[in-house]
Amino acid sequence: MSDGNADARARLLRALREQALVIGEVVLTSGAVAQYLVDAKRAILLPEGFMALGELVAAQAAEWGATAVGGMTMGADPIACSALGAGADVKAFFVRKEAKAHGLSRRIEGPVLEPGVDRCMLVEDVVTTGGSTIRALEAVRAEGLEVVGVLAICDRLAGGGEAISAAAQAPYVALTTIDEVYPERPDR
Repeated sequence: MSDGNADARARLLRALREQALVIGEVVLTSGAVAQYLVDAKRAILLPEGFMALGELVAAQAAEWGATAVGGMTMGADPIACSALGAGADVKAFFVRKEAKAHGLSRRIEGPVLEPGVDRCMLVEDVVTTGGSTIRALEAVRAEGLEVVGVLAICDRLAGGGEAISAAAQAPYVALTTIDEVYPERPDR
């Protein structure tokens, strides 16, 4: 990791610890009940977190040769936009849970992505089981698009990273883990 990336990663981690960590019982997207939550959007939708994230996402997109960055809508939206904000030469895209019933009836929103041309980097805010990322992966592949890798802001270390890596057959990178964001958590 370059010094610039190490600095951006430290700034992102600080923002996640200070803004995104929520202590208390919550139901996760997976349906599991947890005693804490990393609500990454609380950190990355503020200038410091957004800029740090953008640097890291743009660098990873360049490393993997990605031409498009996106994933399941809501979790991926600010991450893909942060890459654009950091100057990455990519298209941003969002995957809907299901195709829109009106308009162009698209499941993947944003600029047109071309099979055989575009190389997609999937992004996710927080990974627990990996389910939503795998659903986005399936939608992208159904359009005939190549996935060059998957990037998450935070991995809760609950097996989701391994599931994503196996499904993607491409590299999986988490910028941070729950061990770094909440090292004193009770279930460690």
